[in-house]
Amino acid sequence: MLKHKKLFIALSIIPQIILLKILANYPDFVESVYSHGIYIWISKAMRYAFGWLPFSVGDVLYTLLGLYILRWLFSNRKRIIKDTKHWLLDVLSALSLGYFAFHLLWAFNYYRLPLHKSLDIDHDYTTEELVDLTKQLITETNNLQLELAIIDSLQVIMPYSKTEILKMIPSGYDELSKEFPYLAYQPRSIKRSLYSVPLTYMGFSGYLNPFTNEAQVDGLIPSYKFPTTGSHEVAHQLGYAAENEANFIGSMAAMHHPDDYFKYSGHAFALRHCLGEVYKRDLVLYEELLPQVNKGILKNYQEMRDFWDGYENPLEPIFKTTYDGFLKTNNQVGGMESYSYVVALLVNYHKNNPIK
Repeated sequence: MLKHKKLFIALSIIPQIILLKILANYPDFVESVYSHGIYIWISKAMRYAFGWLPFSVGDVLYTLLGLYILRWLFSNRKRIIKDTKHWLLDVLSALSLGYFAFHLLWAFNYYRLPLHKSLDIDHDYTTEELVDLTKQLITETNNLQLELAIIDSLQVIMPYSKTEILKMIPSGYDELSKEFPYLAYQPRSIKRSLYSVPLTYMGFSGYLNPFTNEAQVDGLIPSYKFPTTGSHEVAHQLGYAAENEANFIGSMAAMHHPDDYFKYSGHAFALRHCLGEVYKRDLVLYEELLPQVNKGILKNYQEMRDFWDGYENPLEPIFKTTYDGFLKTNNQVGGMESYSYVVALLVNYHKNNPIK
């Protein structure tokens, strides 16, 4: 009887995959029933359950799970040869349960309506529109940098501890929710990852644990990047699985934050992406725009490059390629390239909402 149950659970991964293929054709259904319905209750329940704890429950669970898997593999090593069929059945049934939990608790959001459709804005933009927004961002980011660093050649230094920054992140969503009520963020659950060192070597600055709904931030990254990284992970918590959408929402939350250091982090983030896109489209225009950016801002950018260069290793491309494949199998056609699509959302949103 137990073997029949395991077989049923193991084979259930097939209809699960078929269901996901079908759901990919009905984003409106996913948006209304799951993302704006079931998921809201699931995510809030998990944040109430784990958010108040000062450490990452998800990271602890991952550790225990990893130890259990290693112990199980060791204890069952002889079965790989002697009882291959049932060994595979045990493994596949566990994977099937994990696959089901992953999607029910969060990953159905990969199949929701694209954000540009929810916002009723265009998805494409002209180089002229891109340059117009880039100039607006240069002006505003320069003003913030000069206000905070006093001298235009000095990089901005965050006056807050990383713990304080994490506690301040929800204030940006409080402001943003005045325009977009569905981005209201309560309760909070933002924490430093216990695995910050390996996370950095893998080349990632944060992640969302879908099984505990905790936003995890790499505790090693420079402080000036903490506001946008933390806000990005909160966007994932709120159900925006696509990286380009989480980048857009995260930068908007930082840009709307009442604190000027957060505003600087958000504007500098958006500016860097826009400059990168100008560079791809028109090198001459890029070389005209770059000298207009205060040197202090460029030093903050260099600070981030130096940080990541310090952790560069041969395994990082493998992790990035693996994650790229993961995104593509979860309805993100652009894979990791989808990160650059944040520019399309920024440009088209600000066409009707110029930066003041």
